[in-house]
Amino acid sequence: MRLPASIAIHDRSLTITTSKAARHALSQRHAPLRVEMELYFSCLIRKQVRFHETLADEAVRVNDQLQVSFRPVMTRACGKDYDGDEPPLTDFPIVNARAYVPRWLHIDYVHGQWQGEFGYEKQP
Repeated sequence: MRLPASIAIHDRSLTITTSKAARHALSQRHAPLRVEMELYFSCLIRKQVRFHETLADEAVRVNDQLQVSFRPVMTRACGKDYDGDEPPLTDFPIVNARAYVPRWLHIDYVHGQWQGEFGYEKQP
């Protein structure tokens, strides 16, 4: 499959685009990269794209170099009552996950680091 590509996550179409640098970096990999779109619910809502070297059963295969997954998460409480920089996360049980799956994901590779963003409106 060539990029840009469209895949379905929870029966919703997700368009994936990549920069030229990201396409080049993906082509140099010997194993797939897993890209996780994390939607974080707590006292606020945060969107974050995480990049993993390990594969996951729930991820959708885009091509030989790329897997994509969507993970809604939450914390048990707001505030700073935890150890470390990040609060402990747990999966957020969403009844209608389709409604929360983003419409687009863009992947870039800048100065040796993977970067990504996703959104719900038309892609900029």
